Amino acid sequence: MAKIKVTWERSGINQKIDQKRTIRALGLRKLGQTVVHDDNRTIHGMVMKVRHLVTVEEA
Repeated sequence: MAKIKVTWERSGINQKIDQKRTIRALGLRKLGQTVVHDDNRTIHGMVMKVRHLVTVEEA
């Protein structure tokens, strides 16, 4: 299965609580942190919800 790298680029300050929870659910704890996930529909949906806060690239 393909992998993607998700990097938290922009702060969650002044964002809706569901977006903050999505960032947390992706495993991101600190600004600038990168996590690797399987590229599946669930993760893709979460990334699309916070696409203005993160960058995504293939791993």
